[in-house]
Amino acid sequence: MSTNEQPTTPWSLAVMLITRWLEKSERADALLDSLPREVAGVERARCQHLLFGALRHKGRVDSHLQRLVARAPRPRLSAVLLVAGFELIEGGDEGHAARVVHHAVEQTKTLASQPEARMVNAVVRKLAAALAEEKPPAKLAGAEQLAAWFSHPAWLVQRWLAQFGAAGARALLEWNQKPAPVHARWRASRAPSETELAWLAPSRWEQFYEVKAGNWPSVEAAIIAGNLYLQDPSTRLAVGLLAPQAGESILDACAAPGGKCLAIADAIRANADAEKLEKTLLVAMDLPGARVDRLKENLSRAPEGMNVALVQGDLIAARPPLFDEHNLPAEYNAVLLDAPCSNTGVMRHRVDVKWRLQPNDFTKHARQQLALLEAAARRVRHGGRLIYSTCSIDAEENEHVVTAFLERPHGPGGHGRFALEKSVQSFPWMDGHDGACAFLLRRR
Repeated sequence: MSTNEQPTTPWSLAVMLITRWLEKSERADALLDSLPREVAGVERARCQHLLFGALRHKGRVDSHLQRLVARAPRPRLSAVLLVAGFELIEGGDEGHAARVVHHAVEQTKTLASQPEARMVNAVVRKLAAALAEEKPPAKLAGAEQLAAWFSHPAWLVQRWLAQFGAAGARALLEWNQKPAPVHARWRASRAPSETELAWLAPSRWEQFYEVKAGNWPSVEAAIIAGNLYLQDPSTRLAVGLLAPQAGESILDACAAPGGKCLAIADAIRANADAEKLEKTLLVAMDLPGARVDRLKENLSRAPEGMNVALVQGDLIAARPPLFDEHNLPAEYNAVLLDAPCSNTGVMRHRVDVKWRLQPNDFTKHARQQLALLEAAARRVRHGGRLIYSTCSIDAEENEHVVTAFLERPHGPGGHGRFALEKSVQSFPWMDGHDGACAFLLRRR
């Protein structure tokens, strides 16, 4: 492809996005957001399907390509092979494999060169035969076999086998390899109409619906109108433990992009009149950066009449003067810390997390999480509530962090200053939505 030519089909767009992912390690969701606005509707959905599917099954395809290709091809050609490999795994009717081979070859003529198209023809044919001969690993297969079939790093599979056992680890791997449905939280005070329920399927979680495919114009209109917010049901755990009340001062300490902050505001509105709403203070805090724009957008959707403020700063380094500058209190009735984590509970949505995660990341995250938790604790009034939550299912980032917080003698949580009142956890293969964990700590 010449430098002036641009990919025009969902297939070729997916190849170019994966090429960037291979070359620059850009996040998959950011790559998808970089698509031109004119790529919308069915075309955008198809591109996302191919992009996420290729990354989701990368390990399985690579395990075969390493035996079929003597020398690693350049990133663009690797991307072609990954997309074709995913299409083969996805399967179809009797002639599906032949069509995948033909289409990959024709696309390569445009995206790369004629000689490389001949190479793709030979490799994808052999790849189709190799994938067709594969059989799922045995019930008690080891980490290496499970990792190859389910496309996860072997060290991560080994970690999950130790934590969740053979059945739990395999169920999690199977869960991660399936495309994620789109869930949304219904925000409006009224129930969805029959017309809206034509594209919203009720779920077993109150206020949450599954968005049926092919209805983006209706979904977008409902979001703009303030009736709907795209959000996984797992987010209700932390907000439910927080139990925000009208008239309280509440700090969302790691708020971006603002989904939980908006859920807090909506929960308060549901049980408050105008007078109580005016007495409520909701403060969203996060580091300056690109994510703050999304946070501002979500805060603009908060119910009218509620006092909402944004503080851009470092929670760990923050001192009372930072809050004084914004004419805000230094301590709050309730603080939510939704801490940065490994994202092991949301790998169905964040398909490339498993390829970016490293074994020592859990220890690094836990160290940062403890520092954030201690900083958040200093913002809690006497008798107030502190919610620590993650979208991780790893004990090192959850129970171990909370235990360290409560037992560090010189920390703000030590000497009985805080008490653990309750915790909730969701495991994807058990609960049917993303994994998450949340702890309710009370300052004595």
